[in-house]
Amino acid sequence: MSYQHCYLDGTPLDLPVGKVVCVGRNYAEHARELNNPVPTEPLLFIKPATAIVPLANDVVLSPRRGPVHYETEIALLIGETLSGEVTESQAEAAICGIGLALDLTLRELQDQLKAKSHPWERAKAFDGACPLSGFVAPAKLILTDIPLQLKINGDVRQQGSSAEMITPIVTLLRQIADVFTLQPGDVVITGTPAGVGVLKPGDRLELSIPGVLEQSTQVVDSHD
Repeated sequence: MSYQHCYLDGTPLDLPVGKVVCVGRNYAEHARELNNPVPTEPLLFIKPATAIVPLANDVVLSPRRGPVHYETEIALLIGETLSGEVTESQAEAAICGIGLALDLTLRELQDQLKAKSHPWERAKAFDGACPLSGFVAPAKLILTDIPLQLKINGDVRQQGSSAEMITPIVTLLRQIADVFTLQPGDVVITGTPAGVGVLKPGDRLELSIPGVLEQSTQVVDSHD
């Protein structure tokens, strides 16, 4: 099934599907749980458009790739071009939707790549590595205090808020735009709170911005 940006109710958005700009270690507790240093500036990497799939579909695990870790993140859909030095108001106005994402990670491979000082793309940017929910209008949320939660099989595994981010949303967009031009249809995923772990076939995932957005998905084995 092909992916198209849409609102939570399924209404499609007239935007192309662009790149995903990702932010690593934007929650201090998550950095610590993986024994990583807490960064002093955003750690940025990119997933291609081919990594995006609908979160409403099953999350398909490929055994040949090794264990896949979940990372639940707030996703920002970009509706206007941001490039170079932009103001806070320009950065905020460019957000046309807010949703949730799973930053799927081949953690063992990532650790091997990090040990060799190699890029992470093989562990982070593979096809299907960025399931995205539908989006809600930004006006429904306060950017500095967006809650997010992940339940697996009914148990809360991740819980946090954008208030805990090391680099807050608007500042993050300004810093990204000064490095990578953000275009309409691009998505920025903003880091994950503590509590990441391994996905297993049969897991039932419920992602939410409590009171605003809920999306569930099932983990299945590809049998390849």
